[in-house]
Amino acid sequence: MDIGVIGLGRMGGNISLRLMRGGHRCVVYDRSDKAVADLAAKGATAASGLADLVARLPAPRTVWVMLPAGAITEATVTELGTLLGKDDIVIDGGNSFYKDDIRRAKALAAQGIHYVDVGTSGGVWGLERGYCMMIGGAKDALARIDPILATLAPGIGTIPRTPGRDGRDPRAEQGYLHCGPAGSGHFVKMVHNGIEYGMMEAYAEGFDILKNKASDALPEDQRFTLDMADIAEVWRRGSVISSWLLDLTAAALAENESLSNYSGEVADSGEGRWTIEAAIEEAVPTPVLSTALFTRFRSREGHTFAEKLLSAMRFKFGGHVEQGHGS
Repeated sequence: MDIGVIGLGRMGGNISLRLMRGGHRCVVYDRSDKAVADLAAKGATAASGLADLVARLPAPRTVWVMLPAGAITEATVTELGTLLGKDDIVIDGGNSFYKDDIRRAKALAAQGIHYVDVGTSGGVWGLERGYCMMIGGAKDALARIDPILATLAPGIGTIPRTPGRDGRDPRAEQGYLHCGPAGSGHFVKMVHNGIEYGMMEAYAEGFDILKNKASDALPEDQRFTLDMADIAEVWRRGSVISSWLLDLTAAALAENESLSNYSGEVADSGEGRWTIEAAIEEAVPTPVLSTALFTRFRSREGHTFAEKLLSAMRFKFGGHVEQGHGS
């Protein structure tokens, strides 16, 4: 298939490469001339802008937008709406807010343009491993782009098949799924990322407990100096908590067990917040996911006013002096 790809960062560039490896023709554009030139050197067709990209695609056209959620994606989709025609397809493969997808899909549908939202998981490893994709949009639009999705997906691979799936959508086993109408793909991906926050926080807290078992605050005979890298490694082998996130944790600890090359300030890209907002709208209790998000906020601050107030109250009611301050 012919496809335009807009946004050639870590994800967009690798998506283009995987598609070209699968025999698809990619017309690519990015604000970075170097990013465009690098992919053109590997077989892509370079475009100088959105209008040029659209002009280089045969109708009906398919354009994949792989940009950060927010203003830049909004502006790009809006401009594409003025350039594309009836039966063309716009795919947003980034992490847009699902309510924005619903609005954009309605606006483009009025012009006869299809809008497909693809929640894309796989990160920098997707070029080789493939991408897990959660997709929202009309069935006829998805049928047209299925060759693209099948190329990007990881396939069944070595993962054992789940018993009892006879008669269900076979695409899920391949690593991509039509979740429902516009917005549903990014909604499922949003919750996926919220769960990811919770899983990462659980690992982080557990390893923090292990590391601090050597604390001087403990009785001497209860102190253990534990090897974080080896514990992560043994948990990868047959443990009930093994996962790809644990694989990555083991790799990071093997490289530098103290993690001194990291600041500990943890960003959030928006999906965690949106997941909690959805939980509030649905009245679904999410203590784990909420705490994981708030911990990321906390990681970006030093000693907060709240912590100072806690210390003040402890001193006032019990005379508790902060560690390292007085006797």
